[in-house]
Amino acid sequence: MTVRRGGAIGVVRTRSWRLFRGVLAMLVFALPVVLLGLAVRQQFDPLIGVDEAAIRAATGFSLRHGLVPALTVVQSVTQPIFVYIAATAVVVWVWRSKKLKGRALWAFVTMMVGWGIGVIAKPIAQRARPVVDGPVPHAEGYSFPSGHTLNITLAAGVLVFLLWPLLSTSGRRIAVVLAIVVPVIVGLDRLFIGAHFPSDILAGHILGLGIMFASWTGFIGKTASISSPGPSHPA
Repeated sequence: MTVRRGGAIGVVRTRSWRLFRGVLAMLVFALPVVLLGLAVRQQFDPLIGVDEAAIRAATGFSLRHGLVPALTVVQSVTQPIFVYIAATAVVVWVWRSKKLKGRALWAFVTMMVGWGIGVIAKPIAQRARPVVDGPVPHAEGYSFPSGHTLNITLAAGVLVFLLWPLLSTSGRRIAVVLAIVVPVIVGLDRLFIGAHFPSDILAGHILGLGIMFASWTGFIGKTASISSPGPSHPA
């Protein structure tokens, strides 16, 4: 009885420590996003000036070089709903074919929670979209943080963690490169099509990474105990 009680206490302490690490990781990533959000709400002149100058330069470049049609395609195919449909298909494959149920469950829940956080964050900041001259499609809703950027960063990172034990060494390298390059491309698309200011995009990247790492850090023990093999950290 004493051994069982001691073991239960150890499990509780371990899980509490993991949860604390997850919360701490989220706070570390959330701090710069909160500071950016406050600067946006308070109309901090240096930030607003840089944002507006960047959006004018980027959209002007797009219009002069006829990039708007291609940027519109990227905008359409990287909408969060399409990103998560594709990501969920991968999750289901890992769950059913590779029997990594705990790992797959972690991935799906993390992405859905992150999607919800992004939706909630926009009305808090209440930043209007950029006003752009010229035939550039105008996005609806609030601007901060960028939903496209947040969700593609989160989904890309989560899929790398999800698939890590199933990939070869070269496959892992390719996965990491894609998880970096694709979100960067989407972020640039949001800027050059005039849908978001640079600070919106930066906040999306940071928040997406923060949600992913906080979830991984906080639930790695639970995931490892119900999946085989357990999660391993990408190098």
